[in-house]
Amino acid sequence: MAATPAFTVQETGRSSRFNGTTVSVLGGTGPQGRGLARRFAAAGLTVVLGSRSADRAAGTAAELGPSARGATNAEAAAAGDLVIVAVPWDGHRELLVSLRDELAGKVVVDCVNPLGFDAQGAFARPVAEGSAAQQAAGVLQNSTVVAAFHHVSAVLLEDPAVTSVDTDVLVLGDVREATDLVQDLASLIPGVRGVYGGRLRNAHQVEALTANLISMNRRHKSHVGVRLTDV
Repeated sequence: MAATPAFTVQETGRSSRFNGTTVSVLGGTGPQGRGLARRFAAAGLTVVLGSRSADRAAGTAAELGPSARGATNAEAAAAGDLVIVAVPWDGHRELLVSLRDELAGKVVVDCVNPLGFDAQGAFARPVAEGSAAQQAAGVLQNSTVVAAFHHVSAVLLEDPAVTSVDTDVLVLGDVREATDLVQDLASLIPGVRGVYGGRLRNAHQVEALTANLISMNRRHKSHVGVRLTDV
C-alpha cells in the first residue's frame, strides 16, 4: 500500500503549505530538472539538486541562490520531503531501485518521458509496466508516486527573462492528498496551473503526448504548452 506524505500540509495557501518542506530533484543538472529547481528556488522553497556528480550539482545549485544546494542523487533523495524524478529514461528504473530506502514514505513526482528519436523525429517508446510513472510505482511500493511536469518546456523554465510560463500541468495519481499537493506545487510557478488528470494508470498517454509537442516545437520553432478549457 502506498505511503502517505511524511510532512505536515498547511491549508493557508499554496505557498504556505510548503513551509519547512525540502524539494529534491533527481537529475537536477539536466535541462528539465534544472529548470524546475530554478523555479521552485525562486518561489522560496528549499531545493536540493541531485546528480551522479555532487560537484556538478553544487555548481548548478550555486547559480540558483542560497535556498538551493547540490548533492548526489542518493543524498538528495534522503534529504527531500517531496522528490521529483527528472532523469533520462534509460537510467530510470535502475536509479529508483537503488533509492528505494531513501524514497520510502515520500511523495515522488515522476516527470520522465520514455521517448525515442529517429530520422522522423520523436516517438513514444513502449514500457512493460505501461508508463514511466507506473514503473516507478512498481519499484517504489513504499512511496506515493505522482506523475506530473511532462509538458513544461525546459527552455522556458530556465530562461530568467520568462516571468510567466503559460501552461497547465496534468497531475496523475491514486492518492488524492498527494495529487492535490503536487497541483499546488505546480501552481507555484508563475503562469502554471496544476490540474488533476486521472489515475496513474492513465499516465502513458500523457507521457507519449510529449513526442507530439516536440514535433510541434520543431515545426513552429516554439515552446508549446498545454492549456485545458472549462476547468
